[in-house]
Amino acid sequence: MTDTRATLLSNAERLTRTRGYAGFSYADVSAVAGITKASIHHHFPTKEALAATVMDAYALRYGEALEEIEARPLNALDRIAAYGELYLCGANQDLGCACGAIAVERDALPEGLRRSAARFFERHLEWLRGVYAAGRKNEEVDDRLAPPQAATIILSTLEGALTIERLLSGGKGFSETLNALRLSREPRHLAD
Repeated sequence: MTDTRATLLSNAERLTRTRGYAGFSYADVSAVAGITKASIHHHFPTKEALAATVMDAYALRYGEALEEIEARPLNALDRIAAYGELYLCGANQDLGCACGAIAVERDALPEGLRRSAARFFERHLEWLRGVYAAGRKNEEVDDRLAPPQAATIILSTLEGALTIERLLSGGKGFSETLNALRLSREPRHLAD
């Protein structure tokens, strides 16, 4: 990736994560990146193409992070906590989730961006379901929740907390949400 292209993507991602898709223009990207609008159009003929590339890169980074968490010898609760810490990084930088910001604008989005955001969340729900199912099997998490329910609760809580805590108290408030999200219970004893 050329330096210009990388600079464009980095700044467009930051704008997406702080303003959403509708909240920025090529003029905004030009101003923060110090690159002419003509140069932006050279690399990305349309705003949709720019946003789609941002979404793809964002999803790829998160996918790699999920693989890294999966590769570590962690129990289910620690994997969920490590997943939540990915969001904490954004909260500490006053950044929302790029896909969350896009998803809020669902009805006004081009269809391709809507599908990209949906794929991002579907992938995360699938991963969380697997983590939670393994945790139930190993008696590491509350077995009253089915993995699909738990995955939805975890993802929805993190996305909502990121949005709310950016407004209210940033990373500190988000850290408190992460602590409250620990879905542990005492291990079940077979004699009970």
